[in-house]
This record gives sequence, C-alpha cells and structure tokens, in this order.
Amino acid sequence: MSTAMNFGSKSFKPRAPDKGSFPLDHFGECKAFKDTFMKCLRDNHFDNSKCRLQSKDYLECRMDHQLMAKEPLEKLGFRDLMDPPPSQADKDSKP
Repeated sequence: MSTAMNFGSKSFKPRAPDKGSFPLDHFGECKAFKDTFMKCLRDNHFDNSKCRLQSKDYLECRMDHQLMAKEPLEKLGFRDLMDPPPSQADKDSKP
C-alpha cells in the first residue's frame, strides 16, 4: 500500500531573501560598529537621525563582509554623507 504524499512534480526552488533580510553576524565581524551605533542611539534617546554616520559605517561593514548585499549608499539614504567626487571637491574649495 502506497501512502506517499506526492504533491505533484513541483520541486523546491530556493530564492534569495527579501530585501532587508541578511545573515546574522555569527563571527562578530561588525560587532564594534554595531556597538557604536547602539550606544549612539541610547545616548540620543533612540533618535536615529543623530546616528546616521554610525549607521552608515555599520552597513558598510556588513556589505564589506558579505553579511548583506552590496548597495550604493545613496540608495540606502546616505547621499548627504557621501564625499563629493574629487573634481567637485576641488571646485568647491577654490575662492
């Protein structure tokens, strides 16, 4: 008697996680950045707008260690914290 539960010939097809899902930092590669960010949040009553630089550094660490997909920082909302291109910086510093 065959009692196999055959749900058709569909096979499981793995897919990438949704945006915002990424692996845990099991080896603590970005722990110092996370701790700095969390301290900033606590010191500023969890007003994340005051901790954007620490947040940017933490996300850069995660991307550098393949703990999240590489994304341009501008796309993550850090356009205002980016260094201007060298040619633009030279123009801005001249009188």
